[in-house]
Amino acid sequence: MPFQVNHPMLFGLAALVILFVLFQSIFFLRKAWKHALELGLSSQKLREMSISTAVFTIAPAVAILIGLITLSKFLGLPLPWLRLSVLGALTYELPAATAAAEAMHTPINSAVTDPAVYNAIAWVMTLGILSGILLILFFQKKMAQGMHKMKTKDERWSAILMDSLFLGMISAFLGMIFKDLNHGLAGWIPVFVLLFSAMLMLICGLFVKIFKWRWLENYAMPISMLGAMAFAIPLTAWIG
Repeated sequence: MPFQVNHPMLFGLAALVILFVLFQSIFFLRKAWKHALELGLSSQKLREMSISTAVFTIAPAVAILIGLITLSKFLGLPLPWLRLSVLGALTYELPAATAAAEAMHTPINSAVTDPAVYNAIAWVMTLGILSGILLILFFQKKMAQGMHKMKTKDERWSAILMDSLFLGMISAFLGMIFKDLNHGLAGWIPVFVLLFSAMLMLICGLFVKIFKWRWLENYAMPISMLGAMAFAIPLTAWIG
């Protein structure tokens, strides 16, 4: 039987893990709800908080859905569905899968047909993200204490450190954008798309700052992503 990225068995395995995680979520939600009632919060207040929280999860979910659709083109639905539903992050899964596919000289514009390649990509996506879990499990308390101590001692340098860590993380992804600049104008397509996305994010930020549209803060990322993806279609068709 030829390998299929959307084999029913893969859907079944992914569904089992996701159902287990959903059961955990419901279990702890019920315990938290019960404890909140014991603390004196009313059921009406809890319902209002739940509805408000659910509404604000729509924006991140749109961004995750975009990543799912993108990855499903060459990895099928089960693996991206599992990764992005349980532990994975969009900012990691897509670059990790792309880098692994490129290392194995596998095109990402069609479904993977080699089970060895699929297995390697799955391991890269899974093992790479485990470092965060291990760091939190063994070092989160010490890191939190260190950050609190630094913030108490010098709040300015604490802010600089956090900004530097964030910029370092962003810099790690920029290599993928600028790596093909020597391939002519086509190699600049990711750069143009990046600049367009940044412009959309800047516009959203201006609306939040000038017009006080605080709700836009939660939708700025999906707007930037969708707008950049829409911009990439005619740009790629024009450049070729």
